[in-house]
Amino acid sequence: MLRSESESRAFVAARCSQEALERLDLFAARLREANATQNLVARSSLDCLWLRHIADSAQLLAHVSRETSLWLDLGSGAGFPGLIVAAMQPDRKIVMIESRILRIQWLESMIRSLGLEKCRVIGKDIRRVDAFEADVISARAFAPLPRLVELSARFSTNATEWVLPKGRSAAQDIAALPAHLRTRFHVKQSCTHSEAGIIVARGHMEMSV
Repeated sequence: MLRSESESRAFVAARCSQEALERLDLFAARLREANATQNLVARSSLDCLWLRHIADSAQLLAHVSRETSLWLDLGSGAGFPGLIVAAMQPDRKIVMIESRILRIQWLESMIRSLGLEKCRVIGKDIRRVDAFEADVISARAFAPLPRLVELSARFSTNATEWVLPKGRSAAQDIAALPAHLRTRFHVKQSCTHSEAGIIVARGHMEMSV
């Protein structure tokens, strides 16, 4: 279990190139600056930025296939996990959906600053986005799991990998799903908090049968 900023940065560094780590250092510096004028993350979390946000996002890579091509991140906010994944693995196609204008502007500015050519933002409510096939679907603090599946099922295929970081409510979120979906989602232990989990699944999901 990661417990400090130095441990968390080392955890991320072991999973990406030096160039990627430099991108993440720049991202962290820019986020600290920008957070003074817009609430990208809780101010209380700035002292543990690598643990709470960057390593927390980076750990998701252990739960997806390296060869997947299109990663869809819902409600990306300040860029977790979408921008972190893009910075670590810039060869992946990353699509972030975000509806809040200030967050859209922030994400677009960081894509330019970090030189992430295969990363883009769709600045719309997810209900107004035309469906496309995603190899990975992620979401962090986007919506309760049943609502998340309802909104994003049309982007999934039989091969889609779902990686959804959750806090203490992971098991309860799965229990709230319709019976036919409950056994398809599982909880993996988070390495950034002893009581947090990552909900994982594979395949096409439908709320009704």
